[in-house]
Formats: sequence, structure tokens, C-alpha cells
Amino acid sequence: GITVHPRPDGRHIRADDVHALAALLREWPDREFNIEGNPSQNLMEFIRTVRPHQATFVPDGEDQFTSDHGWSVPQDAERLAPLVAECRSLGVRVSLFMDPEPGQMAAARAVGADRVELYTEPYAAAWGTQAQSAQLARYAAAARAALDAGLGVNAGHDLNRDNLAAFVAGVPGVLEVSIGHAFIADALE
Repeated sequence: GITVHPRPDGRHIRADDVHALAALLREWPDREFNIEGNPSQNLMEFIRTVRPHQATFVPDGEDQFTSDHGWSVPQDAERLAPLVAECRSLGVRVSLFMDPEPGQMAAARAVGADRVELYTEPYAAAWGTQAQSAQLARYAAAARAALDAGLGVNAGHDLNRDNLAAFVAGVPGVLEVSIGHAFIADALE
């Protein structure tokens, strides 16, 4: 599948490209289209128009260079619940970008999410250090809590071809990962 993050400033992908990719992916109905971003910015208009397979809600600000944390649920629940419900009424699966906090997984499900995307930068930063196994255990616990709550598990942020295999082997139930940035960096290198 393809994941796009149409930020309001267009620095990751332009609005026209989102629509062009949606049209292209109609030719491959077995491939998924995931649109991610902050639902309080420009994301919902894309979801209403394109109706991707999945919408990943990310709590980033317009001026934020990159995503650096997940939602805090249940604190963000009141804001998220109607947006999640709208997406689901459109036939769009919803994933919430979450920190690896096992205690928040049931709350993410209670908001109506279908999946969580575990924010993996702390794992990637620990890769190759003594902290790697502790971080991997932290993500495994969060994934188990998500599965126990009835959520699917996605993962992404700074995953690459070096650290991905250990992550997928150590974290149960991972359905998809976002590593497009690493692929682009490898291709440019």
C-alpha cells in the first residue's frame, strides 16, 4: 500500500498528488491507500473526498517538523470520537498514532479506533544500544494490550531495513509498518 501525509504546507505531498494516487490505486484494488495527518487540520476533507482504506490520525502541529508523539487517550477522546465515527461511517478504517503505553490501548478502542500505529522513534533511537531490548519489550507490551483490546497494530517512524526485522519478530500482531522515508533515503543514498 501507499501512505501519504498531506500537511497543510504541502511539504510532504501536494493535494493534487493525493487525488492522483487515489485514482491510480483504483487500478489495484488489492493495494491499500492510507492518508495520515492531524484531523483538525486539512485531513478530513481528503478523507471525505478520496475515501481511503485507512485514515491514520496523528497529533502533529502545522509548524511541527515531524511527528514526535502519539495521542493521549482518554484526554483527547472527546475531540477524536466524532472524527473517528465520521470516518467509519464513510467506510474508512481508523488508526490512531500512539505512544507505546499499554494503559492507553483500551481507551483508543473505546474512542472507536480500529487500529493503533505505534510511534517507533524511541525504539529506532535505541537500536544498537543497551536500551534496545528494553524498548522492544515496551513495544511488545503495548502491542499485546492493543490486541487484547481488539485493535490491530501498525507501527511507524524511523523504522528502516536494519531495525525492522527485530521489531516485527519481537512485537506481536504487527499488520503494517510505515518505512517509506527510509526507502527514499536509501534510494537517494
